Amino acid sequence: MVNPYAGSDDAAVAIAGAWAGANVVRTMYGRRLSRIDKGAGDFATTADVEAEKAILGVIRAARPDDAILGEEGGQQGAAEAVRQWLVDPLCGTLNYAVGTMLVAVNVALRDGAAAVADPFSGEVFFTDGKAAWVRHDGTDDALLTPTPASRLVDVNLDPPYPSAPEFRAVDLLAHPGFIEHFRPRVVSTTLALAWVAAGKRAAYITDGGNLSESVHFAAGIALCRAAGCVVTGIDGAPIGEAGRGLVVAADDETHGLLMSMMRRCS
Repeated sequence: MVNPYAGSDDAAVAIAGAWAGANVVRTMYGRRLSRIDKGAGDFATTADVEAEKAILGVIRAARPDDAILGEEGGQQGAAEAVRQWLVDPLCGTLNYAVGTMLVAVNVALRDGAAAVADPFSGEVFFTDGKAAWVRHDGTDDALLTPTPASRLVDVNLDPPYPSAPEFRAVDLLAHPGFIEHFRPRVVSTTLALAWVAAGKRAAYITDGGNLSESVHFAAGIALCRAAGCVVTGIDGAPIGEAGRGLVVAADDETHGLLMSMMRRCS
């Protein structure tokens, strides 16, 4: 049997994996799906599970010796492996389960290539680790160009809130300077990170711990870095083991404004 991924570079593998998952997510949309309870109001659906199987099938065919950390299947291979893929097969499950088409499929090689697929727009945002592009319906790659022109800032309001009371996203939204400069949005999926890289959003903010190796955020962070966005924690420090949350901005001015407001809120 011919391996269709033989000789593919890592970016091509990430794209193929993300699109394989996106095809499952799109095909299963609108069906009555079984739910798998994860506690604290969180759950997965059979679409999450099947999409992850499709993604892992692509990665295993192309890179059989690589480790994989999947949102649904957990760790496969050594966690300390030099090459490990981080897979979130359906980011935005709560949106998806109620018929809202705001979801993303995230595939990232740690410290390498990554792809974020939008199952419903036909877009795949991807990076080889050096630059970042968007592909529409399988063709016409365009370089991602961040810009703050939209003034739209996505803020993740989902719990938990590990940095409260020092940082609360709702306090930022109440800051008088926020509405003067920006307009809030709540997409509830890391698709919003790809939108910052693509110039569709001015910034994205979320609380949390070290998100740099999270299956939810790794692909979006890789895209934004490759596109030239400003990427820090909510304290302005580089993200990493000691990191707290995430602030991604299209440019230095937007990042500086948001950090100033966040410091005043705290």
